[in-house]
Amino acid sequence: MSASETSISPVKLPPGYQGRPITLDDAEAAAEISNASNIVLTGKPRIEAGEIRSDWQMPTMNLLTNTLAVCGPDGVPVGLAELWANEPFVHNFVFAEVHPGQRGLGIGSALAAWAEARGRELAPRAPDGARVVLRQFRQSTDEASARLLRQQGYELARHNLQMVIDLDGPPPAPVLPEGITIRPFIRGQEEAALLLAIREEFRDHWGHVESPFDDDYREWMHWIETNPACDPALLFVAMDGTEIAGTAIGQTKWAEDPEAGWIFALGVRRPWRRQGIALALLQHCFAAFYARGKRRAGLGVDAQSLTGATRLYEKAGMRVQRQYAFYEKELRGGKELGVQAVG
Repeated sequence: MSASETSISPVKLPPGYQGRPITLDDAEAAAEISNASNIVLTGKPRIEAGEIRSDWQMPTMNLLTNTLAVCGPDGVPVGLAELWANEPFVHNFVFAEVHPGQRGLGIGSALAAWAEARGRELAPRAPDGARVVLRQFRQSTDEASARLLRQQGYELARHNLQMVIDLDGPPPAPVLPEGITIRPFIRGQEEAALLLAIREEFRDHWGHVESPFDDDYREWMHWIETNPACDPALLFVAMDGTEIAGTAIGQTKWAEDPEAGWIFALGVRRPWRRQGIALALLQHCFAAFYARGKRRAGLGVDAQSLTGATRLYEKAGMRVQRQYAFYEKELRGGKELGVQAVG
């Protein structure tokens, strides 16, 4: 194996521990590590192995070059790092976790050093003059991770919120503007149209950088077809005649709370905003969850949403359950390509 084929740069590990790329067979161990860490912070698990396996098989993920598993003396992974780097390679996301029983040995520092080294290897792929950063999400109560990230040169950039609502009874019926209807998307016909609408909606989200459509489409189809959390019957479109005005992506599987549904994404295209369509889509999801026996619903949102999403969710009766800190480390200075403001 040549140096260009492997991502395992030299990292300092405790005696008896070894690093190697992640394999699909590590999905159960990854779920155990992630859930054990989340239980320490919240008392609840975070993810199922099937979801992890689906993510690792994304068309744009290269397990050989963009992942690192740190294994103990018995060969079982005790720490994992993934670098998610898609064109144009300016915002590279790091997911790294160490099993709570293996902390304090320097494994977290090794994972952070590997992720930074791999990020710097990819930086030349970014457009000339563009700013390149590494990004990580951490729960705001995770003080140990915050200290480690600060030591590694990361800075707090923003916050995200996890919001929930109790569905104690049938949710209010959505009130739609004249001429607007909501229905499930048509499987086998509308995948591309739905993705195009979502891409347009997200152009007003802070930090958004658009990837090539072909890359997005391959990942989108992979998610629909393989992720156990995806239920195509809960992919809704708000229609104005033949035009998609807004979208909502619901899931009835949420590992943290089996009695809750999760809204993966919700948005309205610019020409149809400020007409109540987003609230109607939200309430439509609530009703779909309730009909399936769910008694709560949750979603994630930028705490300083440029489109005012947090105010919408509060209006619908949702409350903040948890806050996440969003950290950045600049690898190369330059012009920030991510969206900073609406308009």
